[in-house]
Amino acid sequence: MDAIEIRWLKEETGPAEILIEGLPGIGHVGKLVAEHMIQEFHASKVAELYSTHFPPQVIIEPDGVARLVRNEVYVSEGEKRIAFLVGDYQSASAEGHYLLSEAYLDIAERLGVRRIYTLGGYGVGHLVSEPRVLSAVNRAELRPDVEAAGAEFNRDEPPGGIIGASGLLLGLSFRRGMDAVCLMGETSGYLVDPRAASSLLAVLSALIGVEVDKSQLETRAAEMEQVIAKLTESERAGDEEALRYIG
Repeated sequence: MDAIEIRWLKEETGPAEILIEGLPGIGHVGKLVAEHMIQEFHASKVAELYSTHFPPQVIIEPDGVARLVRNEVYVSEGEKRIAFLVGDYQSASAEGHYLLSEAYLDIAERLGVRRIYTLGGYGVGHLVSEPRVLSAVNRAELRPDVEAAGAEFNRDEPPGGIIGASGLLLGLSFRRGMDAVCLMGETSGYLVDPRAASSLLAVLSALIGVEVDKSQLETRAAEMEQVIAKLTESERAGDEEALRYIG
């Protein structure tokens, strides 16, 4: 097996000017958004990417059959064709992050992509009732439109920069003459966060000029909030029990 293998499943019939990256990350925020859009737009899979830079394991499907770890590219049909990069994992090494990001950009160039949106979560370590969406861009000229769509630019957030594909695709795409925008949904970082995903989707929809039904994400967010409420109630009950014991 080569270090990186790209398997094209079908030939493309036209360009996809936008690529949306939603690989696994903090709170699975970007992954939730990208996979939701793939379903809403009935996008079809056009490529699979395998790599020795992924974790050394296989995925067990619901029917018990094992398969190699992979990332996938989907493209939606219609008036505005959008490509999506989703999958199982990011790289297990620093070198792999760079090599895989270059491979993703090779795919983007083949598809005719001119702008990339990378999606992720911004972990703050506590529960967030109204998640903000933070952003970074690879050209200053992109900032006004992103701010108008509802994203924030804060000098010290996230501290230390943006790690992984969501960050590297900004820097490496600039070298290839592509525009790139990173959108990060504010999240606790403890749980899968559909509420942060819904906030991020609202900003992304405004930027790309398409309407996306958020009802499924909002339903999942409400269900997650019920789970969190039960956990919080259990923790409080445990604290009271401990206090009675101490007393």
